[in-house]
Amino acid sequence: MSHSAKPSLQILKIKNFRRFILGRFFTTLAIQMQMTTIGLQVYYEYTHSAFSLGLTGLFEAIPFIGASFFSGYISDKYNRKNIIISTLLALVLCSVFLFIISLHKISFIESISYYAIFGVIILVGIIRAFFAATMNPLLSQLVDRELYTISATYNSTAWHIGAITGPILAAFLYGMSGTYHAEKIYFVNILLFLAGAFFFTLIRYQRPLIHQVKEGILQSLQVGVKFVFKQKMLLSVISLDLFAVFFGGAVTILPAFTDQVLHATPQDLGLLRTAPAIGAVLMAFVLTVKPPAKDAGKLLLWAVAIFGLFTIAFGFCTNYWIAFTMLLFSGAFDNISVVIRSSILQLMTPDEMRGRVSAVNSVFIGSSNEIGGFESGFAARLMGLVPSVIFGGGMTIVVVAVINKLNPLLKKLDLSKV
Repeated sequence: MSHSAKPSLQILKIKNFRRFILGRFFTTLAIQMQMTTIGLQVYYEYTHSAFSLGLTGLFEAIPFIGASFFSGYISDKYNRKNIIISTLLALVLCSVFLFIISLHKISFIESISYYAIFGVIILVGIIRAFFAATMNPLLSQLVDRELYTISATYNSTAWHIGAITGPILAAFLYGMSGTYHAEKIYFVNILLFLAGAFFFTLIRYQRPLIHQVKEGILQSLQVGVKFVFKQKMLLSVISLDLFAVFFGGAVTILPAFTDQVLHATPQDLGLLRTAPAIGAVLMAFVLTVKPPAKDAGKLLLWAVAIFGLFTIAFGFCTNYWIAFTMLLFSGAFDNISVVIRSSILQLMTPDEMRGRVSAVNSVFIGSSNEIGGFESGFAARLMGLVPSVIFGGGMTIVVVAVINKLNPLLKKLDLSKV
């Protein structure tokens, strides 16, 4: 066994880490099924509009950003395990409400169902802010520092496997028998969120005693933001991912692209949506054996640029399987940046500030997925579907060049010396 492979086996011996990864998988599976189904409902049952798909991202992003400034403070102040379990139980309630909406049996709810779905999206955005601010800080307390990079790889892998399975299951159940069955998916969501909460409950975790200066919530939030902006390397990496995701994310408008460009079915959409995650998991196997450490900065810049190139290539596709392949490669290179960014966050942040720094990261990265979805939908309305995707990929490459110019030390980043 090579020396580089030892940490990948060593970390699996940690019982709390195994429970964390299982909880992560079931939660991701549920979230992906839920958001895929919302997109399918909005597009196929209500609007047939790419712009409306972009609105689903915007309606989640705005409350997510607003809540993130407080979620980091809560994550640093209270028991992180309990916060995660509470957020999952709140997501159970959201799935229950979506289930009721989708039954189409209550006339009053039926008349406002389209708007009710957007109301649930707002709630999900708030809940996700607390979940996102707590996950990585909790993971950092379950493993030793020398295992941070490999733990980030496993964490990313669990997320992407859930992201592969979720949309496929959702699309299959949704269009089963030629009719729409959103309520079945939301019922499965309820069970999956409960399964995720169960595994997090099993984690034996006691919040370590950390000396914290007494400060008000606004002052505490400012400390987290100032820390990120003083760490030039951390800010560069977060900014790179922010704009890459903002411009390069074509997933939100996939229902419209699948229907209008590829002329495929909702079931075909399920598999297509998983393509980036499949590529990410394949790349994760490579990163598990050879973690991105010594040449992390240079690798990060190349990975994001190549992600942009494959996004452009996807925009030109009219064949389903070629489009699938382009998305697969985009996901593979995107995962390199995810692992490197997660490792830097863990290595450069003191534990007493991880919640707030994770929240700032979530505002940059987590919300950029949803706002990027709105950008994709808005650009599609202005330019058309294909030009909007090509524009997004091109802007991603421009962002890489700009970040490299602003911080030339980034390409020299060596995680083994951080």
